Amino acid sequence: MELVGFAASIIMGLSLGLIGGGGSILTVPILVYLFDVDPVLSTAYSLFVVGLTSLIGSVSHFRTGNVHLRTAVVFGIPSIFSVYSVRKFVVPVIPDPVFSLMSFSVSKSLFVMVLFAVLMLLASISMIRKPKLSQKSDEIKYNYPLIFAEGLLVGGVTGIVGAGGGFLIIPALVLLAGLPMKQAVGTSLLIIALKSLIGFTGDIGSGQLIDYKFMLSFSAFAIVGILVGSYLTRFFSNEKLKPVFGWFVLVMGFYILGKELL
Repeated sequence: MELVGFAASIIMGLSLGLIGGGGSILTVPILVYLFDVDPVLSTAYSLFVVGLTSLIGSVSHFRTGNVHLRTAVVFGIPSIFSVYSVRKFVVPVIPDPVFSLMSFSVSKSLFVMVLFAVLMLLASISMIRKPKLSQKSDEIKYNYPLIFAEGLLVGGVTGIVGAGGGFLIIPALVLLAGLPMKQAVGTSLLIIALKSLIGFTGDIGSGQLIDYKFMLSFSAFAIVGILVGSYLTRFFSNEKLKPVFGWFVLVMGFYILGKELL
C-alpha cells in the first residue's frame, strides 16, 4: 500500500504542477487512506508537503516572469498570519469529540475529514465550471480590504484542513489584483508555499509526533511530480485539464463523505 501511496504523491505533485491549484487537496486523503495517518496529524504533514512542493514549483514560474512579488506579499501577509494562528492556537484546542448528540458523537478526526470532503466538493465545482475571469489590462489595481479578507479566509481554511487553497487564491488574484491567469498561477504557488510552510511551524512543539523521515520521503515524490507537471505545461493547457481533474476531486469528495458518515 505504501508503494501506491508514494505513486499517488507523484500524481498529486503532477496535478499541482499542471493546473496550479487544487492538486494539494489530494494530500490529506492519500495520507489518511493509503498511509493510515491520523487525520489531524495528516493536516500538519500536508502543510509541509504542499508548502515545499509549491515552493519548488514556483521557481520555474519565477524564471519565466509569472510570479508577481508585490501581489504575493499583499495577499500572503494576512494569509500567513491566519494559518499560523489557526495551527498554533485553534487546532490544539478543538475538543475531541467536537460535539455529541444523544448516542451520536463527532470525533475530531471525523470533523476534519467531513470538513475536508466539503472543501473538496467546493474545489471541484470551482474547477469544473468554466471561469469567467476578465483580464482587462496590464495595470495591477489592488482592492486591499477584499484581498485582506480573502487572505484571512484562505489562511484559516488552510490551517484547519491542510490544503493549499489554490482554487480560492487564483480567482482572487485575477479578480481582486487584476493579474493575468499565468501570473495568478505562479503567484498562487509562491503564496501557498509561504503560508503552508510557516503554518507548519505552528505544529512544532504542539505535542504531535511528527515523523520527519516519512514526511521528507513523501515530499520528495511529490516534488518529482510537480517538476514533471511544470515541464508538461509547455504542451498542455491547464484550463483544459482542470475540469477533468475537477470531476475526479468531486468523486473523491463524495467517497470520503460516504466512507466517514456511513
